[in-house]
Amino acid sequence: MKYSGIDLHSNNSVVSVIDETDRGVAEKRLPNDLKTILAFLAPWQLELAGVVVESTYNWYWLVDGLQEASFQVHLANTTAIKKYDGLKHSGDETDARYLAHLLRLGILPTGTILPAKHRAVRDLARKRMQLVRSRTNHILAVESITARQSGTRITSNQVKRLDEAAVDQMPLPDDVALAVRANVAVITTLSAQIHILERRLQEKVAPNHDYALLTTVPGIGQILATVILLETGTIERFASVGNFASYARCVDSQHTSNGKKKGEGNTKNGNPYLSWAFIEAANFALRHCAEAKRFYERKKAKSNPILARKALAHKLARACFHMLKERKPFDVARCFS
Repeated sequence: MKYSGIDLHSNNSVVSVIDETDRGVAEKRLPNDLKTILAFLAPWQLELAGVVVESTYNWYWLVDGLQEASFQVHLANTTAIKKYDGLKHSGDETDARYLAHLLRLGILPTGTILPAKHRAVRDLARKRMQLVRSRTNHILAVESITARQSGTRITSNQVKRLDEAAVDQMPLPDDVALAVRANVAVITTLSAQIHILERRLQEKVAPNHDYALLTTVPGIGQILATVILLETGTIERFASVGNFASYARCVDSQHTSNGKKKGEGNTKNGNPYLSWAFIEAANFALRHCAEAKRFYERKKAKSNPILARKALAHKLARACFHMLKERKPFDVARCFS
């Protein structure tokens, strides 16, 4: 059997093929061109147990192309791979061989390769989040300008309702008014694009039964249900509720020895979008669910508001896991008993 590892970069890739004894069979730096890489791997395709690709920002085209060409592809979880620190030499070639070596040993940490159609909708939801954050920056800029000029601060909802005529009526110097008009124009454009994306996302996720289940959770509305559904993918890929909670960054990451804390692990390992969604859900649940509020108050009395909110997010994440596994709506008594 042969094993292949690909060290993927922005404009080129190092492709390595090894045999069962870790002997290098072939190795070459190639441009990021699918036909070129497929042609290089073609002589060993029938012998290859798999091809490992790094989970970098630009892996879609390569993984999809290899799968369409009938290669067995593995997506390496780079955050979970740690090479020996005492190595005297390291480079792209050794990295590619090391990925193939881990596959040969059967100890390669892998990530899930979601279907291309699912990734496209998920990335659309991430694009919406990017636009919302950008709009928030411009809203805060207008709030700051008005506070500096008048000593009073207008609300974000008031900023969203501003138009050019409303800005003209504000007692602002000409240059300051021009700056506000620029912010308002961008806010208007972003709001229109956000509305378009939200409408498309609703069309895509509304028919999904799991989406309806998630909206039964206190604190989870249409937007958060969309994010959780798309970032989770199929719930069957998580072996246990603990795995899901860890993926959502709802659990501690620490190293202990003899009952004492010796440091922290990789706190960024997991899905930041899921982490955000469950924290936001906890914030909303505090306002609208009495049981969630009582749970939060009990935790806050023993620690602090931040840890208490994180504990509530963890509780909601666990509830969502069981709901999606069992295909049952939210049960407040079961969650907060």
